[in-house]
Amino acid sequence: MSQDIAATLPKNIKVKKTLGQIREQNTAWLLTLPAISLMVLFLIGPIIAIIALSFTDWQLGMTTFSWVGIDNYVELKNDGAFWQALKNTLLYVSIVLPFSVVGGLAIAILIESRPSGKGIYRTAFFLPVMGTLIAMSIVWEYILQPDFGLLNMILAKIGVDGKNWLNDPETVVYVLAGIGIWHQLGYNMVLFMSGLMAIPKHLYEAAEMDGVPNGWSRFSLITWPMLGPVTLFVLVISAIKAFQVFDTVEVLTQGGPGKSSEVLLHLMYVEGFQFFRTSYAAAITVIFLFIVLLITVIKMRFMEKKVHY
Repeated sequence: MSQDIAATLPKNIKVKKTLGQIREQNTAWLLTLPAISLMVLFLIGPIIAIIALSFTDWQLGMTTFSWVGIDNYVELKNDGAFWQALKNTLLYVSIVLPFSVVGGLAIAILIESRPSGKGIYRTAFFLPVMGTLIAMSIVWEYILQPDFGLLNMILAKIGVDGKNWLNDPETVVYVLAGIGIWHQLGYNMVLFMSGLMAIPKHLYEAAEMDGVPNGWSRFSLITWPMLGPVTLFVLVISAIKAFQVFDTVEVLTQGGPGKSSEVLLHLMYVEGFQFFRTSYAAAITVIFLFIVLLITVIKMRFMEKKVHY
């Protein structure tokens, strides 16, 4: 009976908005308009400008330019320095991302499991995040100095020969990745600690009553699933920050030796502000943005299936 009545009703019924609803909607748009304007001005606008610039021959300081189509991208395809920078960037990210995420989680769990002294350990691990990476890179330059650096001095004490860490093409990317892990650990630790503190205690109490032993079993059954949203956020943020490596490369190696530590952001800087090839640097920027966006989307699509909210 009810189905017959529903079938007789018109399917497309336009509900007229009252004057109050229209005013409320207009007010909402007015309130969000400043934020939307700023987003367009500082985020969407520059992206559109960079994409357009990559199809020109404009150089820094020029008053005119010409459209060159995809010439900059064709040059990128044949540029060995670009492919070397892309390879180094991907290698850097593949090292920093897993170690900083797993390390941050492990440190957070270890600190939270301590009965006392949590504040001291939190501060100690978070200190590298508070300092600027440029200043920290100068400190690392002295630590890695081949003649009187702290690292080689320690190795000499235990009978191991030191080396010129920043001038060895085989080790320089791994050294930079180690610095990146060190700098990122504290940030990831804080995020995971916030997630750990949000897990209801009664879940562990219920697991104990059900006979679930301590350690790995509770972690795999309770902690890890409940940390799903935090882990997804940490993975995405850590990947983006790893792709943005620039400071340590500029301070410590300038992309050397022989482009063996060149990364995408530093290559953009060199092409745009040292060689003044602004349109070519814009093309590198577009490729960089596409790679970061693609990896972020893939991570979110993959992780959403495994996240428990």
